[in-house]
Amino acid sequence: MSEQLRIILIIILSVSIFGLLVFVFVKNYIKNKIQYYLEKKNKKFKED
Repeated sequence: MSEQLRIILIIILSVSIFGLLVFVFVKNYIKNKIQYYLEKKNKKFKED
């Protein structure tokens, strides 16, 4: 039983770390996109 429990814990830990990395990557990607479009919009307003 302890071997099974150890494997389950390793799987849960691996999935959690992978999920965290994906979350951070997606968060930064969306943040950069929003920043880019906000700067683009602000430039447009300044030119008018």
